[in-house]
Amino acid sequence: MTKVFFTSLLVMSSYFGFSQNEKDISVEKSVFGIQTGLLGIWAHNELKLSNQVALRSEVGLGGLNTANIRPVLALEPRWYYNLKKRADKNKRIDGNSGNYMSLRARYHFHSTEEAEKSDLYHLLTVATWGIRRNIGKHFNYEAGVGVGLGFEKGNSRNIDFMVPYAAFSIGYRF
Repeated sequence: MTKVFFTSLLVMSSYFGFSQNEKDISVEKSVFGIQTGLLGIWAHNELKLSNQVALRSEVGLGGLNTANIRPVLALEPRWYYNLKKRADKNKRIDGNSGNYMSLRARYHFHSTEEAEKSDLYHLLTVATWGIRRNIGKHFNYEAGVGVGLGFEKGNSRNIDFMVPYAAFSIGYRF
């Protein structure tokens, strides 16, 4: 009986030890930072929803060119699909460093008159693939590409299909 008890205890302790390591492979509870790209600057926060999913909220200024820089609000659930693989290879996953897939919704604040003159969409929804990597302790960079839908271009309220999306930004994580 004693042998069975100690054998069971040994097996269970190795199981619980393994599961604790698995718990550590997760997106962070909350990541706050600022980022800048070619034509904009943003403040963002990523809130953990599950071990691999974070909800990114973003507010800032952005546009297609310097004449179209406007306030922007974005919401984006991100699935970081390769955190375990990166951790197994002893690569960094802090600050949600990894590859992700997301569905990004971005709203540009501008009047109808401005919309008629610009190529910006009021609302843009994009399926995105991207990467985030750390540079040192606080700096990072992100790159993403995708395709989506653009809504309400000017007064015509058109929905444009297959709107391309590309982004590159460098940021600081607090």
